[in-house]
Amino acid sequence: MEASLGMAKITALKVQKKNPNRINVYLDGTFAFGLSRIVAAWLNIGQELSEQKITELQAQDTYEVAYQKAVNFISYRTRTTQEVQRKLKGLEFESAVIDDVIERLKKNHFLGDAGYAQRWVENRVDLKPRSHRMMAMELRQKGIGDEDIDRALEHAPEDEELAYEALKRRIHRYLRMDFQTYKKKAGAYLGRKGFSYGVIPSVLKQVWNEEQEDLLPEQEQ
Repeated sequence: MEASLGMAKITALKVQKKNPNRINVYLDGTFAFGLSRIVAAWLNIGQELSEQKITELQAQDTYEVAYQKAVNFISYRTRTTQEVQRKLKGLEFESAVIDDVIERLKKNHFLGDAGYAQRWVENRVDLKPRSHRMMAMELRQKGIGDEDIDRALEHAPEDEELAYEALKRRIHRYLRMDFQTYKKKAGAYLGRKGFSYGVIPSVLKQVWNEEQEDLLPEQEQ
């Protein structure tokens, strides 16, 4: 029986050798295109496809490929919405496809800037303390909105505590210096971490006094 006018018949469906997650579709005895397994799942040999249906299948496949690329991208580490958008744009997917993928990722809880910001702040506080102002600036550079940033910083320690922790981790570099040299170099370090001049002097004095007290017994021996 001949295919209907404007229709093409599926004559074979073959799993790709190099990528078992994709199916090669043959129409009227000739290879036509490849599809993701999930898109090709409902196809059967002998089924007839119109040009419109073929176009729809290929569009669905493009979307599915983009989605899987995004899932793979975020599987290595947490990403921001902006990072995923840039990745997919670099792979030359159209804006409409990217928007749909982002929406699906968020719906499936694979992507969320609020969660990213919270984990990022916690990591900074634990490993690389810096000021609220600097953390906010860095998150904005990653495309995080102010509302998510404010929420993430809400429960972070105050700048005084963060400056103290940052300096204590580095104090060994300044132990052999006189106070004025220490004040200049350690103060510049805290400044680079985004701490204000309203915070730095008191933290410098506190850490210096603690270290001098720790050294006192050793000096008296």
